[in-house]
Amino acid sequence: MNGFIIAGTASGVGKTVATLAVIRALEAVGQTVQPAKAGPDFIDPSHHAATAGQPSRTLDTWLQGEDGMRRNYYRGTGDVCVVEGVMGLYDGEQSSTARVADVLDLPVVLVVDASAGMESVAATALGFREYALQIGGDIDVAGILAQRAHGGRHERGVREALPDELEYFGRIPPISGLKIPDRHLGLQMGEENSVERDALDKAAEHVRTNRLLDIAREPSRPSLHRPNPARNRRVAVARDKAFRFIYPAVLERLRARSEVVTFAPTAGDELPDCDGVYLPGGYPELHAEQLADAPSLSTLSERASDGLPIFGECGGLMALAESLITTSEQTYSMAGVLPADVRMHERYQALDHVELRGCSTTLGANRGRTIRGHEFHYSSADVASDASFAFDVVRGTGIDGEHDGLTEFETVGTYCHVHAASGAFDAFIDSL
Repeated sequence: MNGFIIAGTASGVGKTVATLAVIRALEAVGQTVQPAKAGPDFIDPSHHAATAGQPSRTLDTWLQGEDGMRRNYYRGTGDVCVVEGVMGLYDGEQSSTARVADVLDLPVVLVVDASAGMESVAATALGFREYALQIGGDIDVAGILAQRAHGGRHERGVREALPDELEYFGRIPPISGLKIPDRHLGLQMGEENSVERDALDKAAEHVRTNRLLDIAREPSRPSLHRPNPARNRRVAVARDKAFRFIYPAVLERLRARSEVVTFAPTAGDELPDCDGVYLPGGYPELHAEQLADAPSLSTLSERASDGLPIFGECGGLMALAESLITTSEQTYSMAGVLPADVRMHERYQALDHVELRGCSTTLGANRGRTIRGHEFHYSSADVASDASFAFDVVRGTGIDGEHDGLTEFETVGTYCHVHAASGAFDAFIDSL
């Protein structure tokens, strides 16, 4: 599958809107688009999925390794893969957009804010192309998408200023309806508040799809990966408005190795009969009252004490705690499995790629084994003085700066989100 990357000069330049417009433009000429996202984000991919009609792949060398990232790319389906970058093209210590482009050998389409410039837009783009040479990289900045560019003289000025080695791939006009509402963890999810379809279609009319298809190319094939065998186990996965941060590859791995049944705690679902439970991240704080009354959380408490394996990530950790205190100082009882009280804050408490080392053999990893993931949360956990942890923090913040993976019975709750390529979910299935 051929592909290309839509990168930005900086965060906030409009990569997501540009990516959605490109997806719509390609669909309008009969192309089936596989969306993807560089970096560990969950929110931008939800907008990709709402527009393209299929899950967005996560591409991150820290989470997956180079071969793992290539394999994840090739698990996608479609005529062309459109990859949205993370932050600015070269930003990111562990897995920048440039790093993803280099490993996959994909061309880069640079989104440049053209709202107040013409020749300077070309100068900016040329600088981004030449910077790769200065740092010894092999990043192919093929051309630009002019964000917030008017037509007529403005568009002609931008196009004429570009040097021959930079292609003009069109523009995203400054029209209403293209803004995505945000909140404390970033943009709202695609299923909550997607970009207006009419506005996207209007913007898509100004994208030069033939030029984009001309530059798209196929990454080299990854090495073969022999999957672990399936087991006769049933895993219950929480999927609702409170638990929505889950990588497609995680569900794929769980389904390949076990029977997966989903349940919605905020909708009053009972906990299904199962051999293990996975609670992904999400927004428990926005639905704390419903969770406090959820019958499945009460059942989780009972089943956990009986030894049912439960793996909770971030939002899952919060739901497994004794209580959740919102920023308005409202306290809600949670499942009470893990000895911690969780409090929400106005500012984020951690944001980083993470590396954890197992300090005991438990769900997710054996003693001494390291796993990689990422953390981004606005809550903190006040844990009991005699609490036990599954992981030492090698990189990142974790729960207390030194440890992550609060554990009780056969339950583990982490602030770290891990990808299927980490091996954590294979270890989880093997423990059931």
